[in-house]
Amino acid sequence: MADAARARRLSGRIKQIVATTIEMQIKDPRLGMVTITDVRVTGDLHDATVFYTVLGDDEERAASAAALESARGVLRSEVGRQTGVRFTPSLTFVPDALPDNARALEDLLARAAAEDAKVEAVRRGAKPAGEADPYRKPRVVEDDDDPES
Repeated sequence: MADAARARRLSGRIKQIVATTIEMQIKDPRLGMVTITDVRVTGDLHDATVFYTVLGDDEERAASAAALESARGVLRSEVGRQTGVRFTPSLTFVPDALPDNARALEDLLARAAAEDAKVEAVRRGAKPAGEADPYRKPRVVEDDDDPES
């Protein structure tokens, strides 16, 4: 089991290497606008999960996923060459769900804002159900009702 700080440093280095290699060396036409968002390395430093996002529709995402899978060997070789670790971690590419989650949250927030606007529109024209001043007033004692007299 390796040190957690070492795993964190290695994951940052792998992220940098993979992103640079994709940009400079991988010339696959299927590869779209890929962004490496995160890399997580297991505690034993043998496996690395690379999270990525692709700008575009589902077809471009599928094509980029296939291109990354076909370039996995080249990317692993480059990671091994540039990191100099004893055992080069195997790379697994996983599409990052963060943009989809963010989009879903934005949709929910927009729906909540629309509902708030409806409530505000109803509130503007509303009048109190009871009297204009709903608070109790102290009883006014008139001279006729005075028990002392």
